[in-house]
Formats: sequence, structure tokens, C-alpha cells
Amino acid sequence: MQKVKRDNGWGLDFSFPLQGRYAKPRQKGLTMILDKGIGLRETHDLLEMCAAYIDYWKLGFGSSALYEPVLLKKKIDLIHSFHIQAYPGGTFTEIACMQGKLAPFLNKAQELGFTTVEVSEGTIELPQKQRSSIIRSARAMGLTVLTEIGKKEAGAVFDPGQVAAQIKRDLEEGATQVILEARESGKNVTFFNTQGDIEQEKVDELLLKTATLQEQIIWEAPLKKQQVNFITLLGPNVNLGNIATNEVLALETLRTGMRADTFKLSLPQKNKQYRGVPATG
Repeated sequence: MQKVKRDNGWGLDFSFPLQGRYAKPRQKGLTMILDKGIGLRETHDLLEMCAAYIDYWKLGFGSSALYEPVLLKKKIDLIHSFHIQAYPGGTFTEIACMQGKLAPFLNKAQELGFTTVEVSEGTIELPQKQRSSIIRSARAMGLTVLTEIGKKEAGAVFDPGQVAAQIKRDLEEGATQVILEARESGKNVTFFNTQGDIEQEKVDELLLKTATLQEQIIWEAPLKKQQVNFITLLGPNVNLGNIATNEVLALETLRTGMRADTFKLSLPQKNKQYRGVPATG
């Protein structure tokens, strides 16, 4: 993995306040965005501006089922041409499972050009055997598999021990990354309270149980304060997801310290506050 170079639009020789941010291709410091239905021209504009800062592009929920087929194929191809993995939201996979159409769904996803799929249980319940089978089936087709843990239901129980065990099982079955649910609101779900603040005890316990797996975990963090918290806690190369399409550049300023919220972490009295260790090579 490479660090971000000093090259910048101003042509000035300066260092980003937070050092060690990885450039693409990267396995750590991933950004997953949530696309709720932007058009082809807006997609191109976003890619032209921010492709260097996006790793996964989720066509949210089951929204891709509502696209005109030719347009959907064009959009997938366009995203992939900028070296970003596009994938349909996990809710679509859940619906396919419930209707007994998982195999046709996976085949069609591949036919359309998707190289990645998400396996989740945000709304439904999957027996462990079935969840494992879906992961293995998709991997056998050559698809990258992301899994998601956490219920979409407000206030659902989030047990760090059970979640840690599920993360390990999913990775053993062939998942590349495991996403922790926060929905698009980031409030009253999994480890976020009704105000969208992190319930630190839950996160600390989960971190303790998954200390060696942080490169494989993507923390959904749609709100700025959540992004700041995770960067403060785990450093600029924490994997973050459900980033709004119009917030990609803003997140990157947080990762590099080019915004007051994280610039202060680089100041002498602040720069030891986050637990993550920036890359040095």
C-alpha cells in the first residue's frame, strides 16, 4: 500500500496534518459510499472528483432493481473503470433469499458486471448454515463477498461477543470484509444511541475481541461526528462505510487532517489521542 503523495491542487510543498493516509490500491483505510440513486452524469462528476477516495460503491437497498437495464450496466461499467467495486445493497440479497431466487440473483449480478455482493440479515433471519452457504456460493462464482452484521430495527440488541464470533465465521467462510450496520441515519442502531453517539463500551469490547481483524471490518458511519470519532479512535486508515455521495471529499479532509475536527489531532497537545498507529512506510 502507498501513502498519499504531497501533490495537491495548490502546487504547494506541504504535509497533510495527519500523516500516513494510504492511497489506492489499498486494503486498509477503505471508504464505502451509499448511492441512493444518482444519475449517470452525476456519477461521472463524482468519480472525476473523488475516485481516488472511494473503494466500494453501494447501490443502496434494492434501488438497482429500479434502474433501466441499459443505464444500470453503463453505471456499473463506469464505476469499475475508475477502479472502484460496485455492488447492490444487501437488502436486495435478502429479498432474493426470501423468494428462493438467490442463484438467479447472483448470476444476474455477475451478468450485469457486478464483481461484489453483500450478504446481510438486516431484516430477515438466516440460519448460520445458510449464511455460510451463500458466502461460499458467491465466492465460488468469483465474486467478492462483503457481509453485514446488525439489525436495521431501531434499538435491536447488539452483543459484541456474538458479533465478534460472527465476524470471524464470515471471514473464515470467505468474506473479504465485514460491515457493521448503522443504516443511513446512524441513529438508534447497533452501537449508536438515539443521538448518533457511539456507545463506547460496546465498541471497546468489540475492538478487544477483534484486535487483529481491523483491516477486515468496515464501520458504517454516515454522520460527521461518527467519522471524527473513529478516526480519533483508530487513526486515518480506519475503514468507513455508508458515506453520503456528497460527503466523500469532506471525509477525506478528516482523514488527512485538512479539517478542524481532526487537524487538532496533529497539534502537540492532541496528537497522541487516537489509538491507531499511522503508517510510516
